[in-house]
Amino acid sequence: MKISDARAVVTGGASGLGHAVARHIVAAGGRVCLLDVQEGPGQAAASALGANASFAKCDVTSETEVNAAMQAAAKNLGGLNLLVNCAGVIGAGRVLGKNGPMAGDFFTRVVHINLIGTFLCDKAAAALMQNNAPSADGERGVIVHTSSVAAFEGQIGQAAYSATKAAVSGMTLPIAREFAQFGIRVCSLAPGIFATPMLAGMPQDVQDSLGKQVPFPPRLGKPEEFAALVQTIFEVAYLNGETIRLDGAIRMQPK
Repeated sequence: MKISDARAVVTGGASGLGHAVARHIVAAGGRVCLLDVQEGPGQAAASALGANASFAKCDVTSETEVNAAMQAAAKNLGGLNLLVNCAGVIGAGRVLGKNGPMAGDFFTRVVHINLIGTFLCDKAAAALMQNNAPSADGERGVIVHTSSVAAFEGQIGQAAYSATKAAVSGMTLPIAREFAQFGIRVCSLAPGIFATPMLAGMPQDVQDSLGKQVPFPPRLGKPEEFAALVQTIFEVAYLNGETIRLDGAIRMQPK
């Protein structure tokens, strides 16, 4: 399949990596529906992308909302053959912080958004993709997870975040194996330090310092590079069940 044939749902599509993916797909001639809890920014992002983009407000932790949004998106797009899961939160905090131990509800919230949200979107999308007409390879759809290098080198303060990103990576292969019978591929991307809105809010010297930690190229990752790798996964049918690091060869230190 070519990216111009994509009929994609991108979660967390109002900003950051998700918006970069949506922009890339539309620029290549594909169609996309952005899912996000941020209604104002989501509507604005879809409008800026033009007629081949739409928006649906969706809380990925709600199974009811996810199912409804996925069905509506597929109807509006004229089908669904790509899901890119970018919705997530950082959830930074020490297990034993200055104000006491981390609240269980805080940890649970990060799990609900980053992990369970990804799972709910996976199954809702796959339930629709399984009915697609197969390609010459028998392919009916592609699902992309967003993991993180924190899945492998989690830093102090990332216990909740790292746990969810490791779990997202961990469920990639078993889901890919299960969905193989339907011709649906599943891969994960594990980005390193990227120039997202969260980092853009930091002082420039902090951003520069983070970039210099990357072996090569010594800079922050560009969201467009993440989007380009999504395209590669979509177009290369032999990529399946894998977590791919996109990090400039960085290996994170404890803090």
